[in-house]
Amino acid sequence: MEEEISGLSSMATRPVLAELSAHIRLAHGLPVRFESAGGVEIARRVREGAEADLIVLAAGALAGLEREGHVLGGTTRPLWVSQVVAAVPEGVPVPALGSESDLRAALLAADRIACSTGPSGTALAELIGRLALADVLGDRLVQAPPGVPAGSLLASGRADLAFQQHSELMDLPGVVVVGPLPGDTAIDSLFSGGVLASSARPDRAREVLALLGSGTAARTARARGMRAAGGSGS
Repeated sequence: MEEEISGLSSMATRPVLAELSAHIRLAHGLPVRFESAGGVEIARRVREGAEADLIVLAAGALAGLEREGHVLGGTTRPLWVSQVVAAVPEGVPVPALGSESDLRAALLAADRIACSTGPSGTALAELIGRLALADVLGDRLVQAPPGVPAGSLLASGRADLAFQQHSELMDLPGVVVVGPLPGDTAIDSLFSGGVLASSARPDRAREVLALLGSGTAARTARARGMRAAGGSGS
């Protein structure tokens, strides 16, 4: 069998990449395997010399790695967009999220608010600042460890409201997804892929990356709480 193409990714894209890797192996004869961890951790590994063929990360983080020469220039491509959603523990009243006023009320009513170390956590902090709630909510924010879903803090009782990528919250036991943030408070994260400069099989890696941007991949991503970048994914 052909040598396996290896990839690195953040946790938000782990479910869709696992499913697509199995499809690519069966349908195209290209063995692919992705290792997933927190986005900050993946970027650190790459900077420290981790060897792999592909990388899928938040677009901003990937662009930084490309500027530093860790990703082959001209190989990056946008793949999927993920919405940040709110979630609560199963069995508690579900807050309304139809307007900015609803969101403010939900934030103010929460004793502990879980977020991630990734782009969704950064965007949430910026949103809280725009809503002029940073001083009120600052000590209520609980950041999940890198690679740990913010929703796990709901299930364990360490938070009563969480915000993270839909793909990371949708299948967690003991967690109810309330929905995306309303109107101008909505947070989208773009995830892109690229070929790592350390790849020993850059041509094969490009083939896999093209398949990750295919219509089949878009449909898989939609089922996993994401949509294709630049399209509906239908």
